[in-house]
Amino acid sequence: MSQAVGDIGLIGLAVMGQNLILNMNDKGFTVVAYNRTTSKVQHFLDNEAKGTKIVGAFSIEELCAKLKTPRKIVLLVKAGKAVDDFIEQLEPHLEKGDIIIDGGNSYYKDSIRRTETLEKKGLLFVGSGVSGGEEGARFGPSLMPGGSVAAWPAIKPIFQAAAAQVGSEPCCDWMGESGAGHYVKMVHNGIEYGDMQLIAEAYDILKRGLGLKEGEIAAIFDKWNKGVLDSFLIDITANILKYNDDDGEPLITKILDQAGQKGTGKWTAVEALDAGTPVTLIGEAVFARCLSAIKAERSRASKIIAGPQKEPFKGDKQQFIDDLEQALYASKIISYTQGFMLMRETAKELKWNLNFASIARIWRGGCIIKSVFLSDITSAYEKNLNLESLLFDDFFNKAITKAQPGWRRVVAQAVLWGVPTPAFSTALAFFDGYRSEIVPANMLQAQRDYFGAHTFKVLPGKENSKLPANTDIHINWTGRGGNVSSSSYVA
Repeated sequence: MSQAVGDIGLIGLAVMGQNLILNMNDKGFTVVAYNRTTSKVQHFLDNEAKGTKIVGAFSIEELCAKLKTPRKIVLLVKAGKAVDDFIEQLEPHLEKGDIIIDGGNSYYKDSIRRTETLEKKGLLFVGSGVSGGEEGARFGPSLMPGGSVAAWPAIKPIFQAAAAQVGSEPCCDWMGESGAGHYVKMVHNGIEYGDMQLIAEAYDILKRGLGLKEGEIAAIFDKWNKGVLDSFLIDITANILKYNDDDGEPLITKILDQAGQKGTGKWTAVEALDAGTPVTLIGEAVFARCLSAIKAERSRASKIIAGPQKEPFKGDKQQFIDDLEQALYASKIISYTQGFMLMRETAKELKWNLNFASIARIWRGGCIIKSVFLSDITSAYEKNLNLESLLFDDFFNKAITKAQPGWRRVVAQAVLWGVPTPAFSTALAFFDGYRSEIVPANMLQAQRDYFGAHTFKVLPGKENSKLPANTDIHINWTGRGGNVSSSSYVA
């Protein structure tokens, strides 16, 4: 029988798996590595893991035998059926209290199911978001574990040691019950979609609108990265813009304008629709990728559909660039406001105890959306654990008030140029809608009642004998309809 020497096991030796194993080894933990194609195990031991304490396993049975109890096994395999298949293979070799950890980009409802199923069998399950890509996995990712609460004390020392560190604080904390870890990671990825789309639109405005070259735009992003927009994505955008092909041309100008996606941004948008929460910016970021995908159709449209006559910009160029920085900052505030609104609504529905200050704190390092900005969000939720909206926090309220004039000028100018800004525009539309005590939904309700007898409620203070308060009312608008109403719901 193999000696139990491993602190933790990991299944899946693709780049992320290898790097996370090496990371945990660096932190002093003995990791047992396994891969379905066992030749990869030997190759890893002979190369990347040579000279380390990493131990190889060449079967599921051997993997489990080499782990100290309670066994802790991380799955870094393709989301979906592969996760369930490995869980099924592991179960006969595990005992009560052992822990299976899914570190892939799994759908959170699958993690809810797996937690419930395994807990009934005496096993513990953790669904953990892992963000930061290859470099994050190797040197410190942001980790978002959730699931069986009893598993946290056993995995906490390993996870918090392997995670990125901001000052003395690890970018890892317990997210909550059942599928909370993968849910938070899903929203993180949705926000990532929004941040990337906003940056792409800013680049487009500077290039197509102001006519700047990539080198000039790179200098602008470098400057922005020293202010309120200081972040990983702004930093890499500047680096991308500086990168030239062998012929001296910026490589970015040679990349096909069709964006791919793996579905996590779409999940966030769908969940927002199901929850009736207006996460409009992430939705537009997903749709922008869908629009980019129909390249042939867009090429045809560009030849037969005319836009506005392009005129040179006659204003103060530097002022406009400063306005764009503020527009990007304000829109980013809206994106995160919406993301946290969605998490709040889901937490209420599923009775999860999500700690929003902790979520913002662990996103400050290691992950794709890491930024200085997240420290401000952490502070906002530390001041008020029950904060309804980031826009109600003094810091963000002042920031968006300051940004508002420039934000409006940028969106207006982009419209005049015919440069599409779906993310900037929807952020501003949400802002104006959110701060409006009255919106035109009264007309929608009248229309719905007119054609479908869907009823409406009367505005407080406008009640009378025909329009009683707090009652679903149907009006016979034409004199030809009946008085029977239809059922309805408010999202």
